[in-house]
Parts: sequence; C-alpha cells; structure tokens
Amino acid sequence: MNHSGLFSNRFALKSIALCSLALSLLLASIRAQVPKPAPTTKPDAQAHPSGDKTPPATPSAVHELSSADLEAFFDGILPLQLERSDVAGAAVLVMKDGKLLLEKGYGYSNFKDKKPVDPATTLFRLASISKLFTWVAAMQLLEQGKLDLDTDINQYLDFQIRPAFGRPITIRNLMTHTGGFEETVRDIILVNGKQPPDQVPSLRDFLMRNQPRRLFPPGIVPGYSNYGVGLGSYIVQRISGQRFEQYVADHIFAPLGMTHSTFFQPPGKELESLPSEGYRGTTAQDPVGFEIFSPVGAGGVSSTAADMCRFGQALLGGGELDGHRILKPETLAKMYTPQFRSSDQLPALGMGFYETWRNDLDWIGHEGDLIAFHSLFFIERSQNLILFVSFNSAGGAGKARPELVQMFTDRYFPSNAPQKFIAMTPAKLQSVEGAYQSTRRADSTKTRLNNLFSQRVASVDKEGVLTLGDIKDLRGHTIKWKPIAADLFQQVDGQRRLFAIRDGSGKVIRLAYDFPGVQAERVKWYDAAGFVYALCGSSAAILAAVLVASLYRLGRRLVFKNRPKPVPQPGTLWLPRVTRVAAWLWVGLLGGIFGFLASHGDDLAPPTAAWDKYLYLVNAVALLAVLFSILAICSGLIAWFRPGLRRITQIKFSLVALACLALSWLAIHWNILGPATRL
Repeated sequence: MNHSGLFSNRFALKSIALCSLALSLLLASIRAQVPKPAPTTKPDAQAHPSGDKTPPATPSAVHELSSADLEAFFDGILPLQLERSDVAGAAVLVMKDGKLLLEKGYGYSNFKDKKPVDPATTLFRLASISKLFTWVAAMQLLEQGKLDLDTDINQYLDFQIRPAFGRPITIRNLMTHTGGFEETVRDIILVNGKQPPDQVPSLRDFLMRNQPRRLFPPGIVPGYSNYGVGLGSYIVQRISGQRFEQYVADHIFAPLGMTHSTFFQPPGKELESLPSEGYRGTTAQDPVGFEIFSPVGAGGVSSTAADMCRFGQALLGGGELDGHRILKPETLAKMYTPQFRSSDQLPALGMGFYETWRNDLDWIGHEGDLIAFHSLFFIERSQNLILFVSFNSAGGAGKARPELVQMFTDRYFPSNAPQKFIAMTPAKLQSVEGAYQSTRRADSTKTRLNNLFSQRVASVDKEGVLTLGDIKDLRGHTIKWKPIAADLFQQVDGQRRLFAIRDGSGKVIRLAYDFPGVQAERVKWYDAAGFVYALCGSSAAILAAVLVASLYRLGRRLVFKNRPKPVPQPGTLWLPRVTRVAAWLWVGLLGGIFGFLASHGDDLAPPTAAWDKYLYLVNAVALLAVLFSILAICSGLIAWFRPGLRRITQIKFSLVALACLALSWLAIHWNILGPATRL
C-alpha cells in the first residue's frame, strides 16, 4: 500500500504546528527602536499625597557655576561619553549672564588625521536646530507686515497644499508641528559626492515632489514634521525674494557676527575646509560624508559653538547683540509664549522653540539629529543661561545629551522636592492600558511597516504601577510611572511625565509625553503589534510547512529515483501547484523583508531614489503572491464541495487558503504592496 499521501498530510499538519509556534515567537520578539521623548520635566502638579514618597532624584549639594567647576565637570564626563559611545568629537559651550564660562572642543573633527575639535572654527551639522533660524526669519517678515501667522499658507505658496478636514493650515500650525502631516522621508538626507548634483532637489522641488498626506486636522494633534518647517522656509524665500540660505545669511548671521555659520550645503569656499567629519558606524570606519538635508530650513544649518553662543546671546538679549537687532523684544516674547500643550503640567511648544523642564529650570530651545551629528541648543531665561553641545558621531544619538542636561542641571540647580503620588481607581488605571503608536508616522507610504515595529504597550501591574513599552531611564531600566494627578503620571525616582488624553466618552485615545512635539495614539485592535505578529507568524508558519512538505517529496523523488512516483492516498489530495507557488512567494517575500530590516537595524539610511528599483521588485513579488493567493483561496473553497475528500484534507486546504488570505490583507494594509515611490 502506498502511504505517501497519508504521510504527507500528517507531516504537513505537524510541520504547521511546529513552525507556527517557532515563527510566532520569533516575530513577536522583533521590536525596532525609535527616538525617545525628551527626558526632563518640571514642577509638582497639585496632588493629594498618599503617603508614598520617594527620595529626590538629585543630590542637594550645590556646585558653583564657575569656569573652573564647569571645566572639571565636562572634563570628567565628555571623554567618558566619547569613549563609551565611540564618538569622534564634541563641542561644548556654557554662558551665564553674558559671561563665557566654557567653550571647549573634545576629541577630533577628523578621527583618522587626529584633527582636534576647535569650538570657534569647527563646523558641526546642527540638523533640527535649524528650525529656530527658520522661524526667527519668518517673525522678521511678520514684523514687516508681510505675513500673518493665522492665514492659510496657500496664500503664500506658488503650489497648493491639498485640502483635508475642511480646515486650512496656518504658519502657527507649522511652528507647533500641528499641521497634521504624515511623515515623509524620501530624499531627506543625501550624502554629498554619492549622487549627481542634479539629484539634490531645490527647496521648491523637494516640497512639491514629497507633499505628504494628512493624518489629523490642523491645530489638534502634534506630529513632528520636517516638511511643515520646510514650507515655512519656502514661505520666507517666496516673500523675501531671496533664496532661503541667503536670506538667513544676510538677516541673521551677518547682523549677529556669526561668521562661521551657513545654510548652504555644502558650505561655500570660505568655509569648505571647516566642517567636522561625521561618523555613522564606528570611528574606525570612513566618515559618512557631508549630509545634505532637505528641506533646508528644517535641518540644513552648519555652525560652531562660538557662533551658537552669539545666537543665544541675541535671544536672551531681547533680539539684539552688539547694537544689531534681529527681532523686537515683544516679538521674541511671543515666540517663547506657549502655543500648544497637552496639559498645564507638561512642557509646551512655542513658536519653533520647545520647553524642557528639570528641577526649577525651564529650558527652551531645540535638539537636532542627522545620521552622524547630534546636537542640543538650550537657553534658560530666568538664569540668563546658554547651553550648547554637539557630537559628530552616531554614538551621540543615545543617552549622551539627556545625560548631560540632567547631570548639569542637577549639579548646579539641584532640587530636593519629594515625589507625591495619589491613589487612582483600578478602572482608571486600566483604561490607559493598550497598544500605542506615534503621531509622527506615515500611514499611506511604504514606511508604514515601521509603525508596527515602533508600537509601545502600556500596562499596569497589580500595585498600580504603569510601564510603557521600551521607555527606559539613563541606567537602562524600564521606567515605572505612578499618578500624581488625574490622568497625569510621573516617573518613579525621576521627573519625566505622561498625560492621558481622553475623548468625550472618557476613553484614553492618546498619551502625551514631556516632549511636546509628538504624542502616542491608541491603535485599533487589528493594528496592534501583538495581533499582527500572531497572524503573520501563524500564516507564515502554515505556508512554511507547505514548503517543507514540498521539499520532502522532492527529496524523496531524487533519492529514490527507481521507485514509482508517489501519489496521494485515496480521499486525499496534495495542494495544487498554484498554492505551493503562493507559499514560496510569501515565505520568500516576508523572509527577505524581515531579514533586511534585522540586518540593517538602526543603521538603515533614509530612502532615496536609488531604492525605487528594489521597492518596485517588492511590489511585483507581492502582487504575484496576492494573485496566486486568490487561486489558493478558490482551491480551499472548492475542497469543501469536492466529493470523496477526507476532512483532514479539507482542513489542510482551508488552513493554507486562510494563511494566503491573511498575508494578502496584511501586505495591502501595511503597504508592502503599495506606492513604490511614496516614502
């Protein structure tokens, strides 16, 4: 008797079970890293103490904010950070009350040649700190009566932002990252010398080619947007009649004497020898090259520690430095005034500036990140204080900056305030639980898959302590949160905060961080990572079992060439060829995608036009897989109406059909099969 058909059925079902378990566990373990919110918050909320007090997060000893003590402090921490994080070099500046306390370079601007960092002349790429200059430029035009913050931005553009939600976007929305745009990353960073000059788009061309769709109505939900700030810089260019780079040079850099600052990418001849090299992987590897950022007003500035000091002095001096004024004091006061916040107990967004609270200090300013460079520029108005730091290697992207801000603030402006937590009902606490995704995301582009990997799950333990995904403190410990007011949570033994935002029915729909430029939005059940991983893993495992069974039969025929060709047992059928082709396509496609993401991790550079051919290939394979899946689904349905088939065969056909259906839906829903050039 020929048992090959019966064996194939049993073998396939066993393989399905084993592979489903293995792949589900594997896929459930995948988590991608995303930028973490700013780590510092400010004063106590009004709360009724429950008697649960924790020790202060910082020591009470106050160090004198002097040149000698600052140099000892930074000499102790900066070399350690450079060594620990494999950073080539850094520049630091501290000024208080107009007195320069520290201006120093650490490490190298060129690691191979051992060229030291010079804080006065070494240009660092400051990325999103550029946004402050863009909005200062816009406010200059506001003072001249040439623009209005609350007018539809289409009035200032020579192309149209597509309508959505029945509301216009205003410049004030752009300043506060509440334009509602989804994230767009195509061509956002190009490396000078690695593509032809004609592939570097102009400001206008970039904005027209990459106009994103909108996720939220304007003014409601913050979703950090480089594109929105790019529109602001183009409006400056349009109204002024000057190229944006030249406008800032003439109206901000020149009046302030910022002779080593430029938005031109790469810098002109007078500055071309001064930029620091940037290191993406390790300092043992070649530098990444000059990073050209688009849109320029959102991240294109290059500057030095000394020049940023002059900018900070003008900001603290009411818009004037050395008799040269860039803004009126009342205009700057408007820029500092909170424009958007989720709660009075959380830092706010001003006009371009954002707040960072720690102890009794209210830092305002901006941070900036490219592939290699990672920077921070803060001022503290009550203390007349400027703090600037920039790292020239990817290792500076982690905890180096929050570590510096926290340690600096705790050393010179310590707080001994005890923490006061309140009791909250279990129902209220549990209403926060669930999966959340960032409001800074893309839903209509190929990068939607990143939304899945970057989700965070909020959970509450039996003692009422909240945790949120992979948010960790500087020690690498998962942060624990407890309530200090209604819907307001604070880090245990720390100062970071979360605020639960509810809709009219009382359901928690978003969580606000103490970085005000982004929030976490609750995901629908079918978009939750746990569900998707389980569905994808089990479906892939079923199809992997089909592959294993097919390979087994092929191997059997090759090994036992002289034996008769095996045939299915009466009452059973082998899966048709179209179904097996679908299985091969899906397993190959998913394996390729996850293998690519796992091998590149955080080293994956932003996409460019060079990606197009690969994304078209992904689309082609996915389309073929969907088409063959339709045939497999039909085969699974027909099996139930075919006389004489055993139930186990019908179940086998149905499982494979359901797996093909699930993966087809996932591929379409998560844009694996979708617009290849929308990124």
